[in-house]
Amino acid sequence: MAWRSCSVLCRLTGGDPFLCSVKGGRWPGGFQQRCSFKKASRTPEPKQPEGPGLQNQAPAAPRPPAPPRALSRLVRPFLFTVGFSGCSFGAAAIWQYESLKSRVQSYFNELQADWLEKLRPQKRGDVRKEINQWWNSLTEGQKTVAGIIVANVLVFCAWTLVPLPIMLRYFTSNPASSAQCVPMLLSTFSHMSLFHLAANMYVLWSFSSSAVSMLGREQFLAVYLSAAVTSSFSSYLWKTATGRYGPSVGASGAIMAVLALVCTKMPEAKLAIIFLPMFTFTAANALKAIVAMDTAGLLLGWRFFDHAAHLGGALFGIWYILFGHELIWKNRDPLVKLWHDLRTRSGGGGPGGPGGAV
Repeated sequence: MAWRSCSVLCRLTGGDPFLCSVKGGRWPGGFQQRCSFKKASRTPEPKQPEGPGLQNQAPAAPRPPAPPRALSRLVRPFLFTVGFSGCSFGAAAIWQYESLKSRVQSYFNELQADWLEKLRPQKRGDVRKEINQWWNSLTEGQKTVAGIIVANVLVFCAWTLVPLPIMLRYFTSNPASSAQCVPMLLSTFSHMSLFHLAANMYVLWSFSSSAVSMLGREQFLAVYLSAAVTSSFSSYLWKTATGRYGPSVGASGAIMAVLALVCTKMPEAKLAIIFLPMFTFTAANALKAIVAMDTAGLLLGWRFFDHAAHLGGALFGIWYILFGHELIWKNRDPLVKLWHDLRTRSGGGGPGGPGGAV
């Protein structure tokens, strides 16, 4: 969520990765940054008669009320964060069950497709074939994040196509807004400059193979989406506590979780800054530097980055790889068994078929 108060986040974190978010700049389509206030037009005031006791001071217009700081406004966002995260992991567990169930059938389908492909005459310059070869050359992690990247690109294009009030309402997160919950997720797919989008997606692409190899694609997506809303809630909490409200966009909070869990799991991995590949450092040192910088920014009141969202995402990633995996993912068996029983009763298929045993 790294772009707070209409910002673009830019940070280099190593490996190939660097995390991006910068404050200010332009909205997509050349739309300038929107400010919270605008200068009101001046209206001529009637002259008051001169003389002692004849001047009546007009009462000053009341100021608009400031957004309430009550933490009670965070109850709904908190429940949404917990509920959405739970649903994400539950859906991921069921998805993994269904994937394992169809793996055998998919294996035979792929064998048949390969055999038929060999019988067909080869065509040079076939675009579809080249695309298929490129897709097959990707790692499972890269294939997994490809969908996330496409979603981010589509939302970026939507800023120039969809009416601006709709985008501001649902694709920017702000605890003072009337729409609080849904933007916590949608804003993490929203970017306000091509550089912001490209940098964040590059970081995600760089860490995708390592993260998905650790977690699997189903668990990875659950972690990514849960980290997205958790980082948004962290931003909500800090903004409400300090009274510094403002719209936020960007995937950096979720990406920070991916980066943090990889660096925690592989602390001795060597990383490098993309523009300075000759300088290398360990993943553990990179993570410490990032957390230290965001902590300092939070305590010192820096407004250039949304340090609360970054810290929320990073701490979630660290917590999950150390404790959450054991606490959540390894206790998914009751849900999977319940789903299996429901499929068995409703499908009535034999082993390997609909409703059959895995």
